[in-house]
Amino acid sequence: MAQSDLQPRTALMVLTALNLLNYIDRSVLFAVQPLVQQEFHVTKEQIGFLTTAFLGFYMIAAPFVGPLADRYSRKLIISLGGLFWSGLTLLTAITHTYTELLIRHTLVGVGEATFVTIAPTFVADLFAQNKRGRILGVFYMAIPVGSAAGYLLGGYLAPGHGWRFPFYIAAAPGFLLALTVLFLKEPERGQFDSVKDDEALLPADFQGSALRTFLFRQYYFLKKVYAHVILNPAFLTATLGMAFMTYSLGGIQVWMPQFLYSERHFTLESANLMFGIIIVVDGFLAALIGGWLGDFLLPRMKSSYYFVSALSMLLGVPVMVVALFAKGKEMVPAIAVAAFFLLLNTAPLNAAVINSVGAHIRVTALSVNLFIIHILGDVPSPTMMGWVADRRSLQASFVLPIIAMGISSAILFYGMKFAPSVATGEPKEFNH
Repeated sequence: MAQSDLQPRTALMVLTALNLLNYIDRSVLFAVQPLVQQEFHVTKEQIGFLTTAFLGFYMIAAPFVGPLADRYSRKLIISLGGLFWSGLTLLTAITHTYTELLIRHTLVGVGEATFVTIAPTFVADLFAQNKRGRILGVFYMAIPVGSAAGYLLGGYLAPGHGWRFPFYIAAAPGFLLALTVLFLKEPERGQFDSVKDDEALLPADFQGSALRTFLFRQYYFLKKVYAHVILNPAFLTATLGMAFMTYSLGGIQVWMPQFLYSERHFTLESANLMFGIIIVVDGFLAALIGGWLGDFLLPRMKSSYYFVSALSMLLGVPVMVVALFAKGKEMVPAIAVAAFFLLLNTAPLNAAVINSVGAHIRVTALSVNLFIIHILGDVPSPTMMGWVADRRSLQASFVLPIIAMGISSAILFYGMKFAPSVATGEPKEFNH
């Protein structure tokens, strides 16, 4: 294999591994929530708020990280963020109250925002545009596999060693991988994009003092964000569709193990084992199939990334109803099929967001995307579902993610008409 081929694949492997740890770290909590609730004597709403607070700080940090990464070294910021969140995860050892756990969890969200905002753009710049669905399928495979590993790790270790122990196992490899990122070769921004984005932030004839130059750079950068992100219908429809998908997925990930434990009478270990296996198998297949399907249809349908995502959400709605409200032997297969459809859109929908904006503003666009999808999605969903569960039942709370899946599908079908063409890089009805 040529050296030029080896470098991007190595970078993809390292960043995917770090993404895997990112999701292991956050999903371990979902696996041990009943034990945390018992120790701290808190309500389901308070348990759900741990994830809401985590994602809230994660969401707030993203818009600050994005502009920095569009101007400075992406790999340096990724590495520092990985070291920060891995260190905080180890601090679980000294969390002995609900408040301490809440603070630790929110700060971990800040660290993880540096990675999730930046790494997809780094990966996108490593490979040609017409391969992005498949490549992002590999990268985002870490979401279900890491989530499943967190469920399995927590479900297996927590009953015998206490709920804190799995966090130590999840944190340790993060330090090594975060340092490895520093040795990666950073790709040129937009090197494979069909249309090169104008990187200049000042007119060619601009003259002024250092302070005036700095202020005008910020002005032109914000102007560029407004024109190419805020007013971009391709970006907005993909982002809003992703937001309602995130609401559904976030709520289900947080509460499914406890639902199986408390309302379907599985043991904690078996609930996490079953759901973890479903997520890892479905996620692995869905990430690869969704990315491949989006790329395969792209020459025939420029809106293929939107179409695959919209269709998968629509097909998932009736199966999710069966999965959550059936009590017979059909429940487990229905959960597996519903999870597959919910995860099928991961790679194509992220490809749609990345392709909707120019390369030199892409990290900032992703930070805006992260802010929107979390403030509308998995920031409110765990707490809202916990609130319904405390007043009705955990089963009743799952009506909310089912509704969100339907809304996501409708938005993405509408967004198909704004899909950018890979050949021109410009969204329909969006030319500047």
